[in-house]
Amino acid sequence: MLKEQGVTFAVVIVKKHIVDDPGQAREAIRNFMPFFPRLPIILMGQDSRGVATYYGRSDIAKFLANQPLSAIPWKKYTFTRN
Repeated sequence: MLKEQGVTFAVVIVKKHIVDDPGQAREAIRNFMPFFPRLPIILMGQDSRGVATYYGRSDIAKFLANQPLSAIPWKKYTFTRN
C-alpha cells in the first residue's frame, strides 16, 4: 500500500495482458478488493523490456506512470485461501 498526496492505494503486479484488457483488468481489481478493502487498486504489468503499464483510477495510474519503479516501496503479501 502507498500513500501519495493524501490518497492511500494499492499497486498489484499482474501479467501485462491483464492490464491490456479492460475486462480482465476490472475482474482482477474485483478479485483483489477483499485483500485491500476500501482502497483504490492499481494494476501494474511490465512488457518484455520491463516497461510498466498501469490500470486503475486514472489520476493514480498517471502519477505512477511518471515515477521510476524503484520509487515504489514494493512489499510481498502472501494470502491463503480457506
